[in-house]
Amino acid sequence: MLDDLRNTALSSYEEEEPNFPDEPAASQPRRRKPQRQSSGGMTAAQRFVLALMFLVMVCLVGSFFLILTEKVYLPFF
Repeated sequence: MLDDLRNTALSSYEEEEPNFPDEPAASQPRRRKPQRQSSGGMTAAQRFVLALMFLVMVCLVGSFFLILTEKVYLPFF
């Protein structure tokens, strides 16, 4: 199974599909549209998560900087 792994990875999946005679279009399953990707190959949901993580990081680093410079202090210290 693993002996010919490199050769099978190089071969195309389309080559392995059997050739069927032409069938009516109604019997063929509909193909899903690929998700639109832009700006670095990310989908909208991935960009949203990335932006949310960036927002949290900026808020945390800003808070730590304010505490470090003693512009704001924590009430239990």
